[in-house]
Formats: sequence, structure tokens, C-alpha cells
Amino acid sequence: MTTLKIGIVGCGVGGMAAALALARRGHAVTLLEAFEQPRPVGSGLLLQPTGLAALRALELENAVRAAGAPVQELIGHDSRGRRVMALDYADWRSGAHGVGIHRAALFDALHAPLVPAGVEIITGARITRLENIARPVLHDAAGRAFGPFDIVLVADGSASTLRTALKPRARAPVYPWGAVWTNVVDPDGRFAGALRQVYHRAEVMCGALPVGRGPNGEAHCTAVFWSVPVAGMDDFLAGDFAAWRDTRLAPLWPGLAQAFAGHSDWSGFSRAIYRDVSVGRWDVGAFALIGDAAHGTSPQLGQGANLALVDAVELADRLVTAPSPAALKGWQADRRRHTGLYQLVSKALTPLFQSRGWFWPALRTWAFTPASRLPGFRQVGVGLLTGTLRLGRFPRVTRP
Repeated sequence: MTTLKIGIVGCGVGGMAAALALARRGHAVTLLEAFEQPRPVGSGLLLQPTGLAALRALELENAVRAAGAPVQELIGHDSRGRRVMALDYADWRSGAHGVGIHRAALFDALHAPLVPAGVEIITGARITRLENIARPVLHDAAGRAFGPFDIVLVADGSASTLRTALKPRARAPVYPWGAVWTNVVDPDGRFAGALRQVYHRAEVMCGALPVGRGPNGEAHCTAVFWSVPVAGMDDFLAGDFAAWRDTRLAPLWPGLAQAFAGHSDWSGFSRAIYRDVSVGRWDVGAFALIGDAAHGTSPQLGQGANLALVDAVELADRLVTAPSPAALKGWQADRRRHTGLYQLVSKALTPLFQSRGWFWPALRTWAFTPASRLPGFRQVGVGLLTGTLRLGRFPRVTRP
């Protein structure tokens, strides 16, 4: 097999998965990370059957399952107690489920095998300039040059600083709504088995996702999020914690407020800001965007990490039969038939759950929720939840 020299920018989920998949295929991989110490950002995420299939190809599925927690359902209610949605993995396949996991646990699972697989990791390399699309060379802020490479993958996330260098017409506006995340310990399993969400109109969305092992190894963790307009996030986190817990969270979800009884401030909360990424084709010469740098969306469908994992594994598989930069064109064209659906649906659904005013929540109550219960629509909803809705078949390597 032809050995390629591959550079990857970014030590997130997509970057690490691609590095591991490509190194195990025999390629010489250099992973460049801006921070001196790579670290996960955020709290919980939900791995779907598609992401788990990609992790199986990376020989990491068992480790991830051991660190996470099974999720059989997605359940959502509004502040009046009306059911907004209820999706059950069993409607897709008997015994199916997702896995809630803390980002730190997924990061550790992906990071630990990189060096043993032969990946060269260079930290403190903030790449600022890309040179020569046919035989790429990367330059960092310290004046160092890396390469030349046969292929370079840009995996520096939805807020990519390199995307416009490759695709000047790319757009990545920040969504008006973000979220704050934290973790609570749930020894009694009150939140086990399901991703639960509660909505107040479309201006507040809060949720609880069981994630298994926490960032410091604690067991029975649940990741909790609360939506906040990005413009007001600083003021929100400067506000009174007890007042938020007792006057905003408790009336909406008393059981979740009780889980914060021992908390007195905002310590342990992290911010999450999302972007709607639109770039067209992901490849330019021997360069390609991957993961959120190529197709970031709002978190409404919760597919970011799953799509990035599938990107990485399918690219490594394609390079087996076509080991050259030319393979990037076919890979991204095939992947966009999958990711494009999620970008489109996420953009359409987001206002129903995160927006101001009465119109969108009314549309959700009187149109979206009843329609979602009709034959056919439910199957589409479960397909979206599981990540299996795709134009064209999954390659064997990522088939759930």
C-alpha cells in the first residue's frame, strides 16, 4: 500500500479520529495542535449508532461504552407538561441505544492510542498560513514550517481560523443561542436511560443527559445544559446562582433543581457556542476540511461528534483503494450526502426550540408535534436521531 504523509490541524474528535484511522492504515501522520496541552471543551454528548460504528472500526467501541451510559430514548416536554417529542431507539432496531459520554472521556479514549499507533503529535503549533495546495506546507505563529505533506486535513472546529483561507466564500455565523453546561452526580439514577429535555416556549431549553464517568472519574454523572442567548451569556453567568436555581429552574423542572441543592455558584459550568457552517465542497487541492470545520450546525440534532467520526473512518477507508489527494473529491461528495441532510434539518428545526416570540413554539405545538406522531414521520425522526438517515448506503466500515 502507498504510504502518504498526512498533516492534520486540530486535536478534537474529528482530528484525532482521522489521525488514528490513517495511522493504523500505515500512513505517516502528524497531528498539529494550537494548545500546549490538548484538552476537551464542553460537557456531555450523545454517541449514536453511526458514531459507535465508526468507533468500532477504530477498536474503541468497548472502551467508550464502558466510560459512557446507555440512552434508549429522547423525551421532551414543554413547561405545561405537554409532550413535545418522544423518540425510542427500539423503533429503529430492537435493543438499539445511544451512549451518553462526557467529552473528556471520549477525548481520552481517542488520544491515548495515537502515539502507540505512530502518530506524531506537535503541540503549541497554532497554524496561521497554508501554502501550496498541491503539496501543502503549514506555517505556525512561531514561524515554523511543517511539511510538505501529501494531504492536509483541517479539523480545527466550527470556529476554524483556516477555513476561509481554503474557501474564501465560506460562512460560519454564530447561532444567537448557546448553552451553559455542567455535570451533576446522579447515584439514584433519576436521569438514567434517556436524554430528557424541557422547554419554556422556545426561549428556554434545558436538558439532562446521562454520561457515565465524569471528567474526574466520578461515576453516575449526568450532563446538564441550559440554553442562553449568546449576547447575554456573560450577564447570565455573572448573575445569582441560587436565584436561577430556585426561581427559573425549579418551576420548570423541580427534580433537576434538587440535583443542584449542594451547588452555591457557577463553578463547573462551561459555555457552548455554535455556528452554522456553509462551505460548499470541502476539498481544495490536497487540502480538505473535516468535522465541524466542514459542516458544523446547531446542536439541535446532536450529531456533531458522530458525523466527524464517520468522516474520519470513511476517509481512511477510501484511501486504501485510492491513496492520493484525488480521493478527497469522492470522499467529500459522498459524505456531503449524509452531512447535508443534518445541516438542512438542523437549520429548519432550531427556531422551533430556540427563538423568541410566540410563533415558533405555537408551530411546534400545533404542527410539528402532531405530525411527528404520524406513520412515516416517526421513522424519519428515529432515523435522524440515530444518524442513519443518509442519501446512499453506508460503506461497510461505518454501517451501524
